[in-house]
Amino acid sequence: MTTNRLSLKAEEREILGKKVKKLRAQGIIPAHVFGKGKDSESVSVKAKDLLPVLHQAGETGLIDLKIGEEKVRPVMVRGVSYNPVSGEIQNVDFYQVNLNEKVSVPVPLVLVEPEEPIEVVKLGEAMVLQTMSEVYVEDLPTDLIDQIEVDIRGLKEVDDAITIGDLLYNRDTLTIQAEPEEVVVKIAPVVIEAEPEIVPVEGEEVSEVAEGEEGADEKVGESGEEGTDSKQEEADKDK
Repeated sequence: MTTNRLSLKAEEREILGKKVKKLRAQGIIPAHVFGKGKDSESVSVKAKDLLPVLHQAGETGLIDLKIGEEKVRPVMVRGVSYNPVSGEIQNVDFYQVNLNEKVSVPVPLVLVEPEEPIEVVKLGEAMVLQTMSEVYVEDLPTDLIDQIEVDIRGLKEVDDAITIGDLLYNRDTLTIQAEPEEVVVKIAPVVIEAEPEIVPVEGEEVSEVAEGEEGADEKVGESGEEGTDSKQEEADKDK
């Protein structure tokens, strides 16, 4: 599916630095436009116009950025900064593209699942493991797609998998920047961890032995002392 061509109105911006706080307070978002061989340009867009466009465009949608009354620049969203506290948009970066040159962008991989759970998954013997959630693709800006569907309805048994080479897309124009054998999703067995075996710590064993030896020494000592006293008593009697 090819993304729709979107349109967004912008104005040239002369307010820079910390003064842009005033713009945000008025519902205006500062933005930058840059591109290969292009001079960077400071612009501003209205927040109420920007939000729906960002939602539709994502990272692959082509936008006609209309700056003032004359300039129209074909751009893609390359970065959005948010306030860490309020979550509001602070700044947007637009990348101007050449419509005749391919660009590289990340595209999400979306699973197409069966109506009923896969049997081995339903029985708790396995799980669906998606190892890649997105992949970088290369194509002309006008031909980019917003997602690639991964149909897992054919997966049945443990170790069944879908690789990059199995994906369905227009290979005549689109290039996926990953190896064909890379696994996208697989049916992985559920591994139940065994209870850990309690093994005595070596130091504890040594301590027990040491205590035993110490006790033995005490008994030997006591026995030795008693034997010495008896001999001394007999010697006194002889005297």
